[in-house]
Amino acid sequence: MLNLTYEFKAIPRPEQVQTIEQTLTVCRKVWNYALRERKDWLNSRKCQINACSLVCEYIIRSDAPYPNYAQQCRTSTKAKTEFPELTTVNAQALQQVLKRLEAAFVDMKRKGMGFPRFKNRYRMRYECLPTTGERSTFKRESSQASSVRLARVC
Repeated sequence: MLNLTYEFKAIPRPEQVQTIEQTLTVCRKVWNYALRERKDWLNSRKCQINACSLVCEYIIRSDAPYPNYAQQCRTSTKAKTEFPELTTVNAQALQQVLKRLEAAFVDMKRKGMGFPRFKNRYRMRYECLPTTGERSTFKRESSQASSVRLARVC
């Protein structure tokens, strides 16, 4: 059996570059917020009752559930009413970000990998963008592929 791999270099127009940069910025903000939410939840469970820190303390209800993928997806859909910036990005892209964060936490626990990092503008330079629908950045002729993975844009 012969497998063929095609590699294409995307040369976007200036308006497409602006759209991609804005999408990556929103995805990075969602990643950082979701990571901060999980990290705060974990830090709130570390402190013993009789030995709390005087400098800072994470006060989260004791019955608050762990912010997993499903809960953070629900929170992101509710946050779209508060933050209109989230509506400019396709929901699939935001869900892919949360799914990758969930995979990073699973890898940390099972494989012994390090704690996931916060992303600055130079660390998160790729994203899975939808190719169909009214908000798609790139159109494809083939109906087989439902998304394009961009790597190292700019």
